[in-house]
Amino acid sequence: MTELWRLSAADIATRVANREISATEVTEHSLQRLQTVNPAINAVVQQMPEAALASARDLDDAIADGWSPGKLAGVPVTIQVNIDQQGFANTNGIRIQQDHFADQDSPVVTNLIRAGAIIVGRTNTPAFSMRWFTRNSLHGHTLNPRNTKLTPGGSSGGAAAAVASGICAIGHGTDIAGSIRYPAYACGLHGIRPSLGRVPAVNLSLPDRHIGAQLTAVSGPIARSIKDLQLALEAMSAASEFDPWWVPAPLEQAPAPKRVALCISPDGLEVATEVENALREAATQLADAGWEVTEVDTPPMREAMQLQLLLWMSEYHYNGGAAVKQEDDPDANFVYAQLRENCPTPTLESLMEALQRRITLAREWQLFLSKRPVLLCPVSAEPPFPDMLDVESPASFRRVLEAQMTQIALPLMGMPGISVATGSNASAPMGVQLVAARFREDTLFAAAADIEARNAPLEIADPD
Repeated sequence: MTELWRLSAADIATRVANREISATEVTEHSLQRLQTVNPAINAVVQQMPEAALASARDLDDAIADGWSPGKLAGVPVTIQVNIDQQGFANTNGIRIQQDHFADQDSPVVTNLIRAGAIIVGRTNTPAFSMRWFTRNSLHGHTLNPRNTKLTPGGSSGGAAAAVASGICAIGHGTDIAGSIRYPAYACGLHGIRPSLGRVPAVNLSLPDRHIGAQLTAVSGPIARSIKDLQLALEAMSAASEFDPWWVPAPLEQAPAPKRVALCISPDGLEVATEVENALREAATQLADAGWEVTEVDTPPMREAMQLQLLLWMSEYHYNGGAAVKQEDDPDANFVYAQLRENCPTPTLESLMEALQRRITLAREWQLFLSKRPVLLCPVSAEPPFPDMLDVESPASFRRVLEAQMTQIALPLMGMPGISVATGSNASAPMGVQLVAARFREDTLFAAAADIEARNAPLEIADPD
């Protein structure tokens, strides 16, 4: 019998809806895969086999009664532990929240369930979801199933590791400074950071976040195919009255002109040879698919990075880092100290100026993308980092921070970005990043699908 955990989300949903296979069978296979590979990588840190099987049986009964299932019928998915899910602790990777149980689901969880997805577990994140690496004192260390010497990324490192190893077909992630796009890159997958307002998400078990996170933090999917990524985003994007930032923007709009801006070194970013080679190969593939590719400079990105760091870190500076001190996680302590060292302490004046400058930069980027609707640029200046590189020394942290300029900068303007896997070099997955104007995820999917079609299908990893 086919190992059902190997199937794509699209294939599973079609077969379950047509009653060729049952959601229960798919879930059983997914849970078996979880038991087989998770001990080696620690991707899923809150398991829920009984609840998953109960949901699958309920779905099968509903289909048997003639109910028309959703886009993700029977598809195994995971939820990151920094999002509310009823009956589970929203830990955000920290011990001080290990008993912080949610009374109701975040809208993004509700939307996945309504689409017929089966949640098989909750995935790891670094303490406070603050890094591009995934380790914390509560849930432990998540490893990259493609190469355990490399980071799985962060903060959605558990989600990417789960998808890459076949535990689930779709992983939910969050992104405020690359936390979807970078784990997808590191684990050889595709991941999309949607536009601000596309996917409703809120944690009602916690106080609302401050303005920086409100403007830049989003939820989105990680998957092994662009079609699966698109299905997942469609499901996640359903309306919710709980998120005032949600926008009823259509997922499909009139096709944009097939013009691509290629930027190898945004704002002078020094990129590794492997990164440049991946970008130029993707540019060739897009040209082969009929896109007009022009190499150009982008609007300011380094300035956007600095402003995004200021807004992001203001939430921690606001209370003097009290939660970081209380948690006393060694990695978080070091990372927070380095962020403070490399980011100016916010003042009322600097926050007001940052918010004012944000709209100016957003306008510049909107005009730029009106001429060339897709930007092709690095995901990171380097191939996926050696695991735990950022906490080796202050110099290593600065190296990581510099390499992640595009990850940090682009959320400031609220634009969508997609990390597209393009294969591997000798030891690491490689990929490229595509960026489009707000609410033009359809344009991203079109370009990403053309790149995907010219590369080998993504394989599921078997961790050592």
